Amino acid sequence: MREYISFTDEQKHRANAVDLEDFLLRRGERLISSGHDKRLASDHSVTICGSEWYDHEVKKGGHAIDFVRMYDGCSFQEAVTKLMNGEQGQIFRPAKERKPEPPKPFALPPAHHSMRRVYAYLMKQRHIGRDIITHFARAGTLYEDAEYHNAVFVGTDEHGVPRHAQKRSTNSWGRAIKLNVEGSEARYSFHHLGDDGELYVFEAPIDLLSYLTLYPEDWQHHSYVACCGISYEPVRWMLTQMEAPQMVSLCLDHDRAGERGNARMAEQIASEFGIPTRRLISEQKDWNEDLCAMWEHPKQGIEMKMR
Repeated sequence: MREYISFTDEQKHRANAVDLEDFLLRRGERLISSGHDKRLASDHSVTICGSEWYDHEVKKGGHAIDFVRMYDGCSFQEAVTKLMNGEQGQIFRPAKERKPEPPKPFALPPAHHSMRRVYAYLMKQRHIGRDIITHFARAGTLYEDAEYHNAVFVGTDEHGVPRHAQKRSTNSWGRAIKLNVEGSEARYSFHHLGDDGELYVFEAPIDLLSYLTLYPEDWQHHSYVACCGISYEPVRWMLTQMEAPQMVSLCLDHDRAGERGNARMAEQIASEFGIPTRRLISEQKDWNEDLCAMWEHPKQGIEMKMR
């Protein structure tokens, strides 16, 4: 039986205030920028900011002690001890006190006078079809921003008013940047509304465009949405906009986070709408990797898996 350790309120407070980015980086975890937060590379559904965390899949969060209990699968006593002891004799730094900022109104970044860099990036590096890019450019839901030449993927509401945008860097060097514009409403993420009963769900806009490039036949009749993550909100909204939804194809990434997101969404769709779902799985990690692989090895082709 483990020895029970009685911590003072001050010790528990200090443990709970540990900066989770410092804790995770020193434990070897890789983090991905997600707006003001950081997302775990090993589980995209979990975001952290300072000493706070939130699991978007199970809709649960808290502070450092509960995070370590979840992350390491340990007891309260063990979690506090780990946070107090630090790593290799070095104490974890405390998180900076967060001052709540007033929410900023949503506004699209100013557009550049051309889309030369976006076309070059999407066609040459991502191998997305020109006609696919042009369709969304003409619809006003894909453009190049004036300041940084990012690709901007726009989501509109039921009246065609922009309510969401994700910026994606077009650099051929350095780390790719994906960032939602402040004030974006998650449910209105990048999408295409067709006229039949099929909805295809993706994590990222580039994967959506890649899938259309790989499987272009009659694509405009179907509906598509890129959740810009694995949030269920865009899927729910799309299903309420479709006249008679009949089938949802979940095309999330071929990794652990995608598998978990698929299972969760399938359950939510069945419970709320009673609509069947199927899992379409890329050969590689995602649909753009499949598309790039086809360009590099055209004779091998791509085989889509289905569950």
